Amino acid sequence: MKKILITGFEGFVGKNVTSYLKENYNFSLTLIEKRYYSEKNWEQNIEKLISESNIILHIGADSNTLSKDIDHMMFYNFYISKKIFDIAEKYNKLVVYSSSAACEGVDGYPSNLYGWTKYLGELYGIKNNSKFVALRYFNVYGPGEEHKGIMSSVAYQAYQQKKFVLFPNNPKRDFVYIEDVVRATVHPVFNEINSGVYHVGSGKSETFEKVLELLDVKYSYSNIESIPEGYQFNTKADNKLFQKGWVPHYSLEDGIKKYKEYLN
Repeated sequence: MKKILITGFEGFVGKNVTSYLKENYNFSLTLIEKRYYSEKNWEQNIEKLISESNIILHIGADSNTLSKDIDHMMFYNFYISKKIFDIAEKYNKLVVYSSSAACEGVDGYPSNLYGWTKYLGELYGIKNNSKFVALRYFNVYGPGEEHKGIMSSVAYQAYQQKKFVLFPNNPKRDFVYIEDVVRATVHPVFNEINSGVYHVGSGKSETFEKVLELLDVKYSYSNIESIPEGYQFNTKADNKLFQKGWVPHYSLEDGIKKYKEYLN
């Protein structure tokens, strides 16, 4: 029986990955939540858990793209990752690291604190771990994100509000449905994937207007001055950087249709 350690199991992606594995496979799952890292001796305790696991799905992070708290973000998104990666390498364990398209930034480098902390995690893991798969998630949407507040997808927020205010100048995103993200995250559990950084997206760049039109939600526009510094105006996953044997199943139209059924 495979033993899998999952961090961040209470979050959006982590919760969906955990449910998928529980419902479809007879694995032994060790689940780590955020409060674990405030406990005494967590570093020693997590070494024991990693040594007893076959695979580490390191999904947990603080995904607040608006945060300016350097100490907080570096602890939760880099220091904890570094500790996990070092122990995993010590015991020769595969690490699947949930990264982000925020690493792409505006000109190929991160443009916010969140993106930099995830990018540092990628760089450290690639350099120091012999079995390391980093997955850059693009704009994930779907069931299970209700707790994320302003960090939830535009699709979720707009559907709840029945209207939405968009930034001007036609920004685009690669919107990827949660079921595709789950399959990408567990793909290295069942397949030999070379160490490296991979994209997890639809491979298409779509407007926010199209999302809202598919949802039948009315929209308006804010002033250009409201656009945050470092805002990404276009993201698109490169299908040449998909994991071997993995492709997305959901188009934006199919994903939104299924999500609407869930939200209703």
